[in-house]
Amino acid sequence: MSDNLLSNINFPIDLRLLNEAQLPQLAQELRDYIIAIVAVKEGHLGASLGVVELTIALHYVFDTPNDLLIWDVGHQAYGHKILTERKNRFHTNRQLNGISGFPKRSESIYDAFGVGHSSTSISAALGMAIASNLKGDFEKQHIAVIGDASIASGMAFEGLNHAGVTDANLLVILNDNAIGIDPSVGALKQYLTAVKEGKNHRQNNMIKSLNFDYSGPIDGHDIHAVVKELTRLKKIKGPKFLHVITTKGKGLQQAEENQVQYHAPGKFDAATGDLLPKSEANLPPKYQDVFGLTLLDLAKKNEKIIGITPAMPSGSSLKFMMDELPERAFDVGIAEQHAVTLAAGMATQGMIVYCNIYSTFLQRAYDQVIHDVALQNLPVIFCLDRAGLVGEDGATHHGVFDLAYLRCIPNLAIYAPLNEIELQNILYTVQLGIDQPIAIRYPRGRGEFVDWKSPYKKTPFGKGNCLKEGTKIAILSTGTIGTNVIKALDQLENKTEFAHYDFGFVKPLDEKLLHAIFKNFETLFTIEDGVITGGFGSAIAEFAAKNNYSKTIKILGIPDEFIEQGTLQELQYKCKIDVKNLIDFFSSYKIS
Repeated sequence: MSDNLLSNINFPIDLRLLNEAQLPQLAQELRDYIIAIVAVKEGHLGASLGVVELTIALHYVFDTPNDLLIWDVGHQAYGHKILTERKNRFHTNRQLNGISGFPKRSESIYDAFGVGHSSTSISAALGMAIASNLKGDFEKQHIAVIGDASIASGMAFEGLNHAGVTDANLLVILNDNAIGIDPSVGALKQYLTAVKEGKNHRQNNMIKSLNFDYSGPIDGHDIHAVVKELTRLKKIKGPKFLHVITTKGKGLQQAEENQVQYHAPGKFDAATGDLLPKSEANLPPKYQDVFGLTLLDLAKKNEKIIGITPAMPSGSSLKFMMDELPERAFDVGIAEQHAVTLAAGMATQGMIVYCNIYSTFLQRAYDQVIHDVALQNLPVIFCLDRAGLVGEDGATHHGVFDLAYLRCIPNLAIYAPLNEIELQNILYTVQLGIDQPIAIRYPRGRGEFVDWKSPYKKTPFGKGNCLKEGTKIAILSTGTIGTNVIKALDQLENKTEFAHYDFGFVKPLDEKLLHAIFKNFETLFTIEDGVITGGFGSAIAEFAAKNNYSKTIKILGIPDEFIEQGTLQELQYKCKIDVKNLIDFFSSYKIS
């Protein structure tokens, strides 16, 4: 074995000094480097291993950063980051004050566009290509690398549709590995499978029909074939499309064989690939599992219950229902807009639809929530997983805006359970019959109780609860952040001065309870794991203004800035809503 090549590569210009014959060795070194660090630091493994050869070839053939390279979603961009000036910082990936787990414009000139949500790359690259034409630059290359799960999304098709009637210098590379986070679904997947197997001779090539110069499919792990084809395409003007076949997790046997689990596997043995054992005995459940197991139990008893998720059956735990009741549980692919309106259509026919979408991804279907559900007052049940701060995935994935962007929508109720037992009960309650849509938000991670399963209890609609009596200050919390308040109050010396109220319902608010609070207390603190601009605290302040209460209100929550990556504990500390900061705040507050 010759000297280590990767150690001498810090920028793509270093990579281009290599002979093409050296690239397979570099690919092995890059793959080993990713495995060694992700094994210890965790992160998105499988996607990045699958595009090692493609990543090297792109930076070898094209003049990045002058040529603009965009990775859709960005799960697969670790090799890209290592080759573009961040090798020596890659061990800080997804950590507080470290590099982001996704491409980010402010982090590197080589990150041409910030990503994190899927299917944006084609539109962004097309916008850049058209801008280059308008500036008279017809040589600059614009490359979008998109996966087979992401290209099935409506936005990707919108970009393809527009690009096909332009002369933009755009290259779309389809990284086809038949899987996103979970296996890809839908008719487009079937079409791509037929293309790969050479069985589409009776079909038109849909990409050619959109006026793209189509080539492929080629083996994405044959680095010489990829370099050859990229070199050829570089000379062709106008919209081009390269179909590349890869294997997610390539180079690590376990990651190839178990692609769902090794998408983001946690810590593992870099030498063997084996996951490091984690003791989950006597731990509280994950909120996603409380949702999934409760929904399955309810669906077995109620034939009208439907489950819908856009491409997250494992992450949302809807997979429990999909495995046992597949005719009533639907993975619609990366299509949040479709998921919402599909749910609305089913609701018009009397079905009880639980539409499970990560909070950060519901942002992609905002018009459908308003226009297709709330305006028609259809009783769709939105189950918003990963609400609040989510940790290492950072600013693109924190579900901190939902309270603010949903609270302003007429007809839509909003509920945030204090713990997993309350989540179980609200999931039960809504299937008994509601006459309006409701959003139920709950966080990533584990709950509070090992023995969470208990007989269902009906949740009183629109009611708050007094969790602790007090004499001087009222603390109002919503959702699971209330457990931090409980823990903080337990450690206070002057705890008798503080009352604590849980407002599960952010909309409608329990106005009877609020009137009593404002009449009995001169000072109120509100606490939420959402943005303070327009969220729960804003709702309390609006109530005070409407009813002419001139009391002191302190609003705690996520500040008016994008919160970057870090552990959940680190980010709560940064936002001053962790237990320690709450103790300090409560203890230091001087009552006038």
